[in-house]
Amino acid sequence: METITKITKDKGQFYLIWLSSGEKLRVSEDTLVRQRLLKGQELSDEMVEKIKKAGSYDVGLQMSLNYLSYQLRSKKEILDYLKEKEILADDRKKIVIRLEEMNLLDDKIFSESYVRTLMRTSDKGPKMIEQQLKRKGLNDEDIQHGLTFYTMDEQVEVAKATAEKAMRRYRTKSFKDALQKVQMHLMQKGFNREVIDLALEELSFEKDEDQELDVIRKEGDKLWEKHRKLDPYKRLMKVKQGLFQKRFDSDLIQQYFDEKELENEE
Repeated sequence: METITKITKDKGQFYLIWLSSGEKLRVSEDTLVRQRLLKGQELSDEMVEKIKKAGSYDVGLQMSLNYLSYQLRSKKEILDYLKEKEILADDRKKIVIRLEEMNLLDDKIFSESYVRTLMRTSDKGPKMIEQQLKRKGLNDEDIQHGLTFYTMDEQVEVAKATAEKAMRRYRTKSFKDALQKVQMHLMQKGFNREVIDLALEELSFEKDEDQELDVIRKEGDKLWEKHRKLDPYKRLMKVKQGLFQKRFDSDLIQQYFDEKELENEE
């Protein structure tokens, strides 16, 4: 047998029921009124358990409503959130069912909203978005429903913007190397080969030979210094090999060595 020693207001629409054993029960205002709980009231063990169960459901439902007020959530996100808040397993299931009845929880709608948001605000392709939706617990049918809103045209536009940004990042590389890295970057972002080819075709990146030669000079001089202890022939071969590995054009590489030879003659 327990006795209610006091009842205090908690956050939101909740109250704390303080028991003579020192235990505290968190309940909603609805449970407080429905069970007619008052200070000094004696509670049987069965009543305490009943209040705990009612409190778990009410508290969990209110927490879920608050959690959903910020943005849409998947069923798995709600279940994980309630588990983290130590809501009883049976109540977690009941809360999900109740939220579905209230049209506040629907993985198909969540998938559509999630895809639309990432289309507008991120550089992610369909494959990466699909992986994220799987981690959020969505089934294949709901995932594919959402991805239908990410059309080919929209994928190409996002891929173009991502490619332009990446190309600026790789401007210190050879043109061929930079282009290859841009393609790899787009694949890692979740775009397929067809979208990548279309995006790069529309962008029509062109090599700037003056810029390419400047890059060769910087890379070549680094290699030249790195291999300074080798004899002249081996040093020359090491630098040439290094520049070829970086995918610079042979004509520009030769131009670099012609300039280097003139420097040495002076």
